[in-house]
Amino acid sequence: MKKIAALLILVLTQNSCNKSKESSKIVVADWLPGKWENKSVDGDLLEIWKKTNDSLYDGASYFIKGKDTLHFEEIQLKQKGETLFYVSTIRGQNNDEPVTFVHKPEIEKQLVFENLKNDYPQKISYSKITNDGIVIQISGIQQGKPSSDKYSLKKVK
Repeated sequence: MKKIAALLILVLTQNSCNKSKESSKIVVADWLPGKWENKSVDGDLLEIWKKTNDSLYDGASYFIKGKDTLHFEEIQLKQKGETLFYVSTIRGQNNDEPVTFVHKPEIEKQLVFENLKNDYPQKISYSKITNDGIVIQISGIQQGKPSSDKYSLKKVK
């Protein structure tokens, strides 16, 4: 009976350790939740992120000019097993189907996601510059040439 109890404790402890290892992957983005914005003469770029649970962050990105929303994107940062995924759904693109990018090993204060099969971008990175400043960069090959766009955002909430 003692052997069964000891075995049961060992299995439960190992499962608990495995779950904590899995849930620890998404913490690399614990600085992301909040409202981020960049206001310019071209329009306002907003990204809003919230932590839904220990393996999912939900986000939305808007580009607004005047009263018109020119770009709307639903985003999820989610963990499945040992891997993080950036899942983007943009209205009017890809038949409104999500596109998934896989997390590359993190660089301190940076999240990098890639999908080399996507038309553009193939790479998305979020760099934490300060506690209230990030730079988002999208890059890849567009019309046969290397292309890249950067957006600096400030945290407002």
